Amino acid sequence: MPTESETNYDPELGRKFIFVTGGVMSGLGKGITAASTGRLLANAGFDVTAVKIDPYLNVDAGTMNPYQHGEVYVLKDGGEVDLDLGNYERFLDIDMTFDHNVTTGKVYQHVIEKERAGDYLGKTVQIIPHITDDIKRRIREAAEGHDVCIVEVGGTVGDIEGMPYLEALRQFAHEEDDDDILFTHVTLVPYSKNGEQKTKPTQHSVKELRSIGLQPDILVGRCEDKLHADVKEKIALFCDVPTDAVFSNPDVEDIYHVPLMVEEEGLDEYVMERLDLESEALPEAERDNRWRELVTQDTTGEVEIALVGKYGLEDAYISIHESLKHAGLEAGVDVNTTWVHSEDLADGYDGELDDVDGVVVPGGFGSRGIEGKIEACRYARENDLPWLGLCLGFQMAVVEYARNVLDLEDAHSAEIEDGTPHPVIDLLPEQYDLEDMGGTMRLGAHETDIDAGTLAHELYGDTSCTERHRHRYEVNPEYIDDLEDAGLVFSGHTNKRMEILELPDHPYYLGTQFHPEFRSRPGRASPPFVGLLETVLDETGAEPEEVEA
Repeated sequence: MPTESETNYDPELGRKFIFVTGGVMSGLGKGITAASTGRLLANAGFDVTAVKIDPYLNVDAGTMNPYQHGEVYVLKDGGEVDLDLGNYERFLDIDMTFDHNVTTGKVYQHVIEKERAGDYLGKTVQIIPHITDDIKRRIREAAEGHDVCIVEVGGTVGDIEGMPYLEALRQFAHEEDDDDILFTHVTLVPYSKNGEQKTKPTQHSVKELRSIGLQPDILVGRCEDKLHADVKEKIALFCDVPTDAVFSNPDVEDIYHVPLMVEEEGLDEYVMERLDLESEALPEAERDNRWRELVTQDTTGEVEIALVGKYGLEDAYISIHESLKHAGLEAGVDVNTTWVHSEDLADGYDGELDDVDGVVVPGGFGSRGIEGKIEACRYARENDLPWLGLCLGFQMAVVEYARNVLDLEDAHSAEIEDGTPHPVIDLLPEQYDLEDMGGTMRLGAHETDIDAGTLAHELYGDTSCTERHRHRYEVNPEYIDDLEDAGLVFSGHTNKRMEILELPDHPYYLGTQFHPEFRSRPGRASPPFVGLLETVLDETGAEPEEVEA
């Protein structure tokens, strides 16, 4: 076994760990359950962080198709990670790092590199102890400096790729004090045709978990409605946990209500009792209630925003959906996001945007649906429809302007059409020789200089902003003067990189090369999204409280 220094194990540090596993099926919402637990602990005064374990062999999520895995979320340090880390950042209002995402690819890559360097001194390198030790090391290092670390294990119990992680957690529990470790297991409690809540899936899931040496301390039942009292007792009896350790996580209209729901069930108090945190928690009267006040406030109307994208999957644009929601909370209105498939616009406008109040054209990769995104930019520009373009949306607005205002009919992005005679979007010279796809884009937080007196300056209230990026191609410097002479304003830039565009004579036409949605939070909405909704409300000729519900 490795020495204490090799594992970074120090039993005197007193950190608390909550491990969250899931059973029966993926996509149950264990990430939201974990994030909600963290939110309640943060409300009680604790410094909470999180780790997401993804058992896939990819080193990161950067090369994964959004259809399969949802949005690729970008952290401030450039880490391309699972969308669940976005939920943790939004719920906990923290900035995480790439070290907070553990993947099988990262673990095996590191262990193999050490083996090649001779660091194991000729030992046979094995899953146990070398892989499991590296997993434990990563969790402990991510937890440093925090009171509580919530660790979500992706996938479901029984998945072959997740076995080394569960073994690592078994060892972890053996090495830590009992009151420093808590295992939460989230399972499905479905209804039968006769309306009975069925516990058998939970029983089998817990049986699978116990067969590898892990006994859950808490069981959370994902269900349509709250678990009935007799169902809780049955689960407790057959899964060998106290009845008061069985909690409901029923369906809610808004994921931001989940912390309120599990708080009502008493999950936070039970967690603090089991981890011996009660004496250190803030008294009930002093706990932070801003989350409850924010997400339960009354709204006085609704607006319709079209999201013109190519991936017919809400999870592919989850941060945009949430950013619109955050802006709606700030404006006091509900935001209905209408999906418009960009391929439906590819042959020209046919009324798809007639009934919406604003348009968002998001990022993406590949040529499919590109002409539809360009058409959405044209329609919004020519018809004074409030518009926000993000990353690829920003780039396609440049292409559209070059085609229809500069009369460069064949203008395009060299990423989409390599032989275009007018590559208004292109690689910068220093990017020409890149070979690997993963992790080679402009990633993470970068500062943008903002011109005074512009819309961007008004939105951010400053002459600079720091936002997260995920792109490889840029506005071609050879075309910038012509575009600006024709009326397009690049109001944000980083040296020769154009970061923000706007049209001064348009109600709201703003594009960003960066992704402002990755820094939006409940109670701290992203400025470009706030500006979009404020303009929509102004365009209706009404204050928020007068918008028709």
